Amino acid sequence: MEPFFFAIGTALWLGILTSISPCPLATNIAAVSYVGKRVGSPPMVLLSGLLYTLGRTLSYFAVAFIAVQSLISVPSVSMFLQSRMNQFLGPLLLIAGVLLLDVIPWPWTGGGGGFSSGLQARVDKLGVLGAGLLGLLFALTFCPVSAALFFGSLVPLSLKYESTVLLPSLYGIGTALPVVVFSVVIAFAANRVSKAFNALTKIEPWMRRITAVLFILVGGYLCLVYIFGVL
Repeated sequence: MEPFFFAIGTALWLGILTSISPCPLATNIAAVSYVGKRVGSPPMVLLSGLLYTLGRTLSYFAVAFIAVQSLISVPSVSMFLQSRMNQFLGPLLLIAGVLLLDVIPWPWTGGGGGFSSGLQARVDKLGVLGAGLLGLLFALTFCPVSAALFFGSLVPLSLKYESTVLLPSLYGIGTALPVVVFSVVIAFAANRVSKAFNALTKIEPWMRRITAVLFILVGGYLCLVYIFGVL
């Protein structure tokens, strides 16, 4: 039971780290600010933030659910993963850790930092409900860091524990927590948004590096135990 509690905490932490990474963080603030400017009252700004949060959570949950459920629903694949998952998880954590340290240049660049004119028009027509649409869409625009955390860490973790609901949902909630905070700031103290953004920008690299080191240590341990049989 204790390892699963650790997995629960890990899934939530991965979501938080994803949300405060530069590309998703900038996108989150831009989206909530964009909608907030068009509603006019603090409660409606908060509502837009919650809807945007719900949209992101649903998208992450849906992608993880489909990926995990598709793999474990096939008996042969499920049995193979149950017996070999630790052997795959070690190298995956090592790769994710190295990528998070920026030791290897990213082979692709993240997107989702701006709004197209067509998307702006749709959001204007939907009003506050447009925040939910933005959350759904922007969650699917993976940046390099969020892709490494989601596909390289959360999905394998969900596979290991055959968790198609709880771990993906906690990851989605984790990505939402900073969004809710910024919704409150925008609603009641808009002049402090830049300070809050700058503070998160400064601490994010250190949080990412600490997570990367932990990934490398755990991944190396799993490799030594389950692949090389050293420990």
